[in-house]
Amino acid sequence: MSPERFRRHWRVALCCLLLLLGGCATTPVPRVHTSALPPAEAGATALGRWAERQAAPHEGQSGFALLANGKDAFAVRALLTARSERRLDIQTYLMGDGLTTRALLHRVLGAAERGVQVRLLIDDIGAVGQGGRLAALDSHPNIQVRVYHPLAVGRGHLAARVLATIPVLGRQHRRMHNKLWIADNTLAIVGGRNLGDEYYNASEPRNFADLDLLTLGPVVEPLSRSFDLYWNHGLAQPVGRYHRAPEEAWRELQASLEAWLDGQADSAYFSALRKRHDNRAREPLVEELHWGHGEALWDPPGKPGWRGRPPLVRTMAGQLQRLVDPETRLVVVAAYFVPTDAGSRMLRELAESGVEVAVITNSLEASDVPIVHGVYMPHRFDLLESGVALFELRAEADNGEGVAIGIPGSSASVLHIKAVGIDDDRVFVGSANADPRSVWWNTEVGVLAQSEALAADFLELTEVGAAPALSYRVVQAGRDGALSWESEVEGEAVRLDREPGSAWQRLSAWLSRVLRLERWL
Repeated sequence: MSPERFRRHWRVALCCLLLLLGGCATTPVPRVHTSALPPAEAGATALGRWAERQAAPHEGQSGFALLANGKDAFAVRALLTARSERRLDIQTYLMGDGLTTRALLHRVLGAAERGVQVRLLIDDIGAVGQGGRLAALDSHPNIQVRVYHPLAVGRGHLAARVLATIPVLGRQHRRMHNKLWIADNTLAIVGGRNLGDEYYNASEPRNFADLDLLTLGPVVEPLSRSFDLYWNHGLAQPVGRYHRAPEEAWRELQASLEAWLDGQADSAYFSALRKRHDNRAREPLVEELHWGHGEALWDPPGKPGWRGRPPLVRTMAGQLQRLVDPETRLVVVAAYFVPTDAGSRMLRELAESGVEVAVITNSLEASDVPIVHGVYMPHRFDLLESGVALFELRAEADNGEGVAIGIPGSSASVLHIKAVGIDDDRVFVGSANADPRSVWWNTEVGVLAQSEALAADFLELTEVGAAPALSYRVVQAGRDGALSWESEVEGEAVRLDREPGSAWQRLSAWLSRVLRLERWL
């Protein structure tokens, strides 16, 4: 058999298998361009009037607040959904099926019943296995659901999706990683949180230590514009083209969500959440807003469809690099830190020029993706020699009742934050990791805020998060370059001469270096 015939037969066999596992039919569904709520209409809403009152003493500036606590991040999203009157735009990479997602979807359906126009844009990876629920949401006349960069085959199961991706891996590994929550084009949340219990301190046994930025004022309009660009791009397709739902299927979904949530009403999480929610409903949405200039940054929506690696100047990372020019301090908080040779060289040059450079990331024992840690490990020696401070979040830490960079009290955590502090007056919070995947392959969104008060809040969070009770400080133990991990347990200093982590984590980290996976992570 010739190679060409073999490939043809192989593709036919693969498609047949995918038909059995997940189907590969599409349905004609109209696709209409829509846009964010015009500023005049946004200003006429209750949220718009509230935002205008807050901004009145700060003409031309945007307002910012960090959302470090997972329960607060959930409560603010729930309140924005409950208070929205005209438009709710949600952009996410993943959507889980836990109590927080169900509670938020119940709120979204309630908003749609009040007449709010809802647009939900989810990356197609996040839609795998959820076609029925997304189609049911889409059946509501006031809710539209679109999936980004979709595949028509292998949609029902993760195994089927993996098989379907193999022939088109060069394109399908590139995803929409953006996260936005915009109410009435007046207030917006940007940051690292997807939809899922682990992002809102509702998961067991581990939660993600994460960070969002609540914004209002002039910076919201360009964030809404970025959502419109993605929503109206050809890579965003109506979910109804891939999944069918009975007419008014949303009613059954709403009823099932109500019944399920009623059964969870007395759970410890919702009991604590009700107190937070009631307080925020009576008081200001956030305790304090910080004011300053904000710049919204995002990747071009067509980036996942481009051929090859794009020029840096066409990426969000390139935009951010041009804007970030630290003079005294640079603090990088990155869930997945893969600096590469170029990034490592840039950090070393900054440190050697006198800039105080610190990096906070996951330790091997805390990482949920040890292959990423594996390609970061070789860069540590040169970074430390140049004066860069490295802190790695521990897997277990007693944080009491406090919160440090999103770390819940008395709980195991995985760092999921994507943020940068620059000098004493700028903070970037977004969806992008410090790795090649976020730079070259995925799309991302974030906000660079210039505000000394906000920067002080961020630095306070990071200083607590880097403390030895929560994180290891990585140090060079001697002239041979061997590393040690310094921390504190029950008030006593502890020094480890072997990297903390399981045998499986060590093996995964080693394989990622052997297979030279750095450019894909």
